[in-house]
Amino acid sequence: MAQAFQYEKHIKSMSLKISSFNVNSIKMRLPKVINWLEESKTDILLMQETKTVNENFPQNEFLEKGYNTVYLGQKSYNGVAIASKFKIEKISDNLPIYEQDSETDDQARFLHVKIENINIICLYLPNGNPAPGPKYDYKINWMRRLIKYTQMIYDTNQPLILGGDFNVIQQKIDCHDVSQWLDDALYLDETRSKMKELINVGLIDSYRLKHPNLTEYSFWDYQGGAWQKDNGIRIDFLLISPEIVDILIDVGIDKNLRGQEKPSDHTPVWIEIEEKY
Repeated sequence: MAQAFQYEKHIKSMSLKISSFNVNSIKMRLPKVINWLEESKTDILLMQETKTVNENFPQNEFLEKGYNTVYLGQKSYNGVAIASKFKIEKISDNLPIYEQDSETDDQARFLHVKIENINIICLYLPNGNPAPGPKYDYKINWMRRLIKYTQMIYDTNQPLILGGDFNVIQQKIDCHDVSQWLDDALYLDETRSKMKELINVGLIDSYRLKHPNLTEYSFWDYQGGAWQKDNGIRIDFLLISPEIVDILIDVGIDKNLRGQEKPSDHTPVWIEIEEKY
């Protein structure tokens, strides 16, 4: 009955709020996440770095609040999950390994679902440091695979949202001091080139669509007083297809959680769209 009530309430509001949040351990951050879900009136939440195996994911706590969940876990590292007030149809929890790829991939970084007839991909893109090196090679190959998969979904002309922690600094405006990141895997030319290639599939960075010249961040390191100095970077995105652009109402970054006690080093990003699908 709780889920039916939630569904009826949001039909009346005629909009959906979709958020992405790198929680940096769902076990540590669960009360904050649950409270924020209710306070922010988020309908669909994409989570990264849950850092727990599937057996330990707190699905019951989400269900008590009227959220269905799907998740892909990994002990101590990575992990992605989606919580939704609506039915979730899982499409894939594995970014394909294509013929030209020589490596296998057992890292929990990718979930593709359909909710309300919208393709939603929750991703935790590899960090890639130190670069150059095997971890950077993995990052770039992962991005190549993501581009190919995204193109396949995009070509169906179905609404599509890619959300998550991309570990990419796209432009100088997305960084407090770019000189500190010139040799970092998040800002290297090849990283940003692959990010442009992904967007050029036909996607739009929803935040930049609404705020083309605004400097705001979604991540602040725990070290060096980065939060207190607002020395941050914007690496958490919701990329949207033209079908979603047409119904986009608003976008934002909610910095409140980052200022609380024992926070994640990320903070949620969100979009609000008309409920048409």
